[in-house]
Amino acid sequence: MTQVSLRRYLLVGILLPVLALIVLNGVSLYRTALAALNTAYDRTLLASAKEIGEQLDVEGFDENADLRATVPYAALDTFESDNRTRMFYRVSNLHGELVSGFADLPVWHGSIPARPPYAALVQFYDDRFRGDDVRVAALLQPVATPRGRGMAVVQVAETLELRRGAARQILLDALWRQGLLVLVIALVVVVVVQRAIRPVRGLSEQLQARREGDLTPIEAPRAPRELEPLVQATNGLMRRLAELLEHQQVFVRDAAHQLRTPLAVLKTQVQSALRGDVEPQQALVELNATVDRATALANQMLSLAKVEQLRQQDVPVPCDLAQVARDIALDLSPLVAERDLDFAIATEPAPVQAHDWMLRELTRNLLHNAVRHSAPGAPLSVRVAREGRWCTLTVSDAGPGIDAALRQRLFQPFASGDVRTGSGLGLAICHRIVQALGGTLVLDNRTDGRRVTGLDATARLPLATMEADGQIAH
Repeated sequence: MTQVSLRRYLLVGILLPVLALIVLNGVSLYRTALAALNTAYDRTLLASAKEIGEQLDVEGFDENADLRATVPYAALDTFESDNRTRMFYRVSNLHGELVSGFADLPVWHGSIPARPPYAALVQFYDDRFRGDDVRVAALLQPVATPRGRGMAVVQVAETLELRRGAARQILLDALWRQGLLVLVIALVVVVVVQRAIRPVRGLSEQLQARREGDLTPIEAPRAPRELEPLVQATNGLMRRLAELLEHQQVFVRDAAHQLRTPLAVLKTQVQSALRGDVEPQQALVELNATVDRATALANQMLSLAKVEQLRQQDVPVPCDLAQVARDIALDLSPLVAERDLDFAIATEPAPVQAHDWMLRELTRNLLHNAVRHSAPGAPLSVRVAREGRWCTLTVSDAGPGIDAALRQRLFQPFASGDVRTGSGLGLAICHRIVQALGGTLVLDNRTDGRRVTGLDATARLPLATMEADGQIAH
């Protein structure tokens, strides 16, 4: 779709209704002006009819009355306004018999209105005569002389050129002024839009002048209030982009640093095997262990990056944390059985608005850490419970616990409590996931008063809304 400029949008949105209103107003004005002119010129028709009626003569009375008229056509000249207007008359009795005038002028068959517009028995109506539209005044004129008394019908017709011309002139004068008003409106719209978008152009120039990678907030103190939501949304987007860019930079730096070590070890082992310093079987075992550690490290780093990716996506439906915990416990059951741990799990439905992968990665890392640090035959438990508007995932082991000074640092990437067995990414992944879901992750040592008896890793997450409880994804 082609982009519509704001100027054109306002011009079309304002001028179209105005032009439509002008058209309607023009039609109404023309009709009103024509009606007003008819009222004014009808007085002339009535005067013409009365002038003719005064020149009538009669002999006989009532039904036997014989009407006579000696009306020269020049008598109507005084009532013709200009050369464009032509007037015609007809005088007849009540039976329509012609007395004088134009015989082909249609005979009047109307009726006098109950309240005529003037103090006379007259009716005004429109008709056609000799191919022209005419305005006709039909006057019932009593005629009385010493020799008789009767009633005459005097019809005077006038062509409409003058009336319609005057109405058109009134309309043209009004349209000329209204057209000038439309031009003024268009000019005002153009000027106002030009001034209104000036702050937008200023913001555009400010953004274009920035250096590559500059994601600092936009400063627009003079921007109108209507632009504040756009400025705030842009600043919010820049803030999220800055966080994402910083995360990517940290990830690339950490990846380059952390993968260098296992690759260097792997190269050393290969060189040692090629020189024959170790037995082939032992070399293969060492190479396999190094590859396993490098693979685990790469997978965890990819998981850490995936957490940031999923944070930017919408969550389709809530997931049941209890079902996820049972599934992960089943997946890790071979590790639990290998160490002969006394495993217990207790859950209750706990819908969480989160991606299924995030909940699985959180539970897997916490449970895997607990299994790795538990002594053979030791107790290990997983519990999912609801606490008001929150749910808790607690993994309890019987390991040595953690030092208080090390507890907070364990949430940082590549900070491990045991450099020989861990990469330091498991808890960092868990912490990022919990933060992305708006929850908290706490590591607490359990004691019997004298010594540490184990560690409780508790993730506290907000429950999904009640509307989403019926849409839990398993």
